[in-house]
Amino acid sequence: MPRILLKTEDHSRDSSGMRYVYPVISRRAGGVSVGINLNPNNACNWRCIYCQVPDLKRGGPPPIDLALLERELDDFLNWVCSGDFMTTRVPEGARQLVDVAFSGNGEPTSAAEFPDAVALVERVLARHGLAGKLIVRLITNGSLLDRKAVQAGIARIGRGGGEVWFKLDAGTSAGMARINGTRARPDVVARRLACCAALAPTWVQTCVFRMDGAAPAEQELQAWLALLSPAAPALAGVHLYSLARPSLQKEAPRLGRLEAGWMEELADRVRQLGLTVRVSP
Repeated sequence: MPRILLKTEDHSRDSSGMRYVYPVISRRAGGVSVGINLNPNNACNWRCIYCQVPDLKRGGPPPIDLALLERELDDFLNWVCSGDFMTTRVPEGARQLVDVAFSGNGEPTSAAEFPDAVALVERVLARHGLAGKLIVRLITNGSLLDRKAVQAGIARIGRGGGEVWFKLDAGTSAGMARINGTRARPDVVARRLACCAALAPTWVQTCVFRMDGAAPAEQELQAWLALLSPAAPALAGVHLYSLARPSLQKEAPRLGRLEAGWMEELADRVRQLGLTVRVSP
């Protein structure tokens, strides 16, 4: 396997030499995250303008080889638990395994095998004595939560003590179209968010950034807060973050990182809704 030192600025899915399993250092999770990439063809049903996936295209994943996924996860955990992965690949200060995260190069729940993959991960973690020690996370745009199979997979994550990070970058249809390339309506997103929170502990994750030098408009921020407000009692909290790695989409030259002070001011407004907020400038 390639001997490349991991860093927070690089979340390459190729660092392990595997098809479905890849390690990253996650600044939000606080250590080494074992990524599960169910979209190895770089296809997603959204097109977020800050996305770091190269050659991103619209669509869904190919059929998932669950047997290969299981072998890869087994091999990787053996490398971490019994090999030299931590000492040769991870900088000091980040040498702790924190989660297994369904993330990758597209929307994980678009894979028909998603609920089976959740069960597979639970089985492998149990085999390595890591059940209940590593949290299982789903990082999702929430767009497919009306599907019963997706709900079943999320409910399984919830029952196992895992959690969901639900993408919510805007509060208006125009904002969602501009940032995420989706025709989603705020009322539909709100319903899906409530459904998700009822199935598993759910954090909202929101990426904020400058576009053409300007911070998000106050109208957009108010709409986003208004969408959060009714869901607040059911949510675990909000991950508020800016750009840590460059976008690989055509809008990249127009995007810029927001200052920590600006983000803390927004976080204070979210806290007024009764929500926990974690800020990653």
